[in-house]
Amino acid sequence: MSSKFSIVRYATGGEHFEILVHPDPALDFKFGRKVDVSQIVAVDEVYSDANKGLRVPAEKLTRIFKTNDFLQIAETILRKGDLNLTTDQRRRLVEEKRKQIVANISRNYVDPRSGLPHPPLRVEQAMAEVRISIDPFKDAGEQTKAVVDELRGILPLKSERIKMLVKIPAQYASQSFGALKGVGDIVKEEWGADGGLTVVIEIPAGVHSTLLDRLGSLSKGTAQASVLR
Repeated sequence: MSSKFSIVRYATGGEHFEILVHPDPALDFKFGRKVDVSQIVAVDEVYSDANKGLRVPAEKLTRIFKTNDFLQIAETILRKGDLNLTTDQRRRLVEEKRKQIVANISRNYVDPRSGLPHPPLRVEQAMAEVRISIDPFKDAGEQTKAVVDELRGILPLKSERIKMLVKIPAQYASQSFGALKGVGDIVKEEWGADGGLTVVIEIPAGVHSTLLDRLGSLSKGTAQASVLR
């Protein structure tokens, strides 16, 4: 088998099926991007073992997949099967997922001793120290809690949300309101007769400083924000 191809493996009804695919289009397909199946498959054959070149008989394909159309069969295998990632694909996906998890931790957890978020570099170093395993296909949000549980042995982490009272002058209210909605949950909003905006928002403690900087930039320093106790 050419090293330029990847294998997609699918098992059903006690039977095993494999197809050869072009790695990057196949990965795009697995992530839900629109790619024509004909541009993904590398060889118009279904195998029981692609490495050995063992083809599945046509009658078995028809019995299992209820069709003899190769592209329909290939699409089913692509959708339901497991794509064997190339070394480069796995490295890239794991790195992207790792960055998302680090961002989630920095955003949603703080050091209980200081009440401040850990810098991303510190989180990355802790993950390397405990040898965190990252699943390239599993959602970063789903993996974050498991990662936090593993990190707590060497890195104090506390999930904390805070409420803030924010007041924004009329001329900056609309754009600032959009920024607020993007970082937390609006608990209360009031629009004044002059167009000014007063909001109570609940946010992860880790984005407190980032939000203040963002509001300051959008409102030319005129926004008022305070933490509600």
